[in-house]
Amino acid sequence: MIAPAQYPSLLDVPVVISGGASGIGEALVRHFAAQGARVGFVDIQAERGAALAAALVAEGRLVRFTACDVTDTESYRAAIAGFAAAHGAALVLVNNAAHDARHDWSAVSPEEWDQRLATNLKHAFFAIQAVAPGMIAAGRGSIINMGSISWMILVPRLTVYEVAKAAMHGLTRSMARELGGHGIRVNTLVPGWVMTERQLQHWVDEEAERLIDASQALRGRLDPADIARMALFLAADDSRMISAQQFLVDGGWAHT
Repeated sequence: MIAPAQYPSLLDVPVVISGGASGIGEALVRHFAAQGARVGFVDIQAERGAALAAALVAEGRLVRFTACDVTDTESYRAAIAGFAAAHGAALVLVNNAAHDARHDWSAVSPEEWDQRLATNLKHAFFAIQAVAPGMIAAGRGSIINMGSISWMILVPRLTVYEVAKAAMHGLTRSMARELGGHGIRVNTLVPGWVMTERQLQHWVDEEAERLIDASQALRGRLDPADIARMALFLAADDSRMISAQQFLVDGGWAHT
């Protein structure tokens, strides 16, 4: 894979990323750090997140990690405030944290429903609420909500997750209107089937490989870096007049 584009407008920009310790989130952290951004990220995986931050700091990157469960809204707000104190108020927010645990829709309890929506949707709204005042004061900002093609291609056993991911674009559209007058852009980045460690361990078998080959217009496999590179573009000034949109990075599989 060729080296990613360099975006001068991301140099020294404070960035907040949720779910940044592994998978797509780790790629986001690494790519924004490589741009010279001031990256603050949270994850429930404390040891892995701390190790990633330490490795990037050793490379001379401006990266901070806070162990945090994003479903604990007050703790997440405190983490975002801590990043602002260290790096300045966030001008980029990537709402990446999610969990795609399979489930039987007929057995979901009200408590499980609430927990799954908190994990995959609720935190994104309250993170926006937390960073918006700083962006408004600056007169600019970019918010990137992570979607999923799962609800577009009718993946089974993911009902509540898919509800949350479909709602992410509703959140994008609403907040793009609410915040656009302040120079703040809000977009949805929609990954396809990305070959993360988790996906390879749990879901990608020979049958899945055949499905991907039959469904993607492009040959090959999606890497977390493919998603991170689109996030860089949406965060940078190069996309200054793009808002309220959703961008599929899926090898040409789904359509809206």
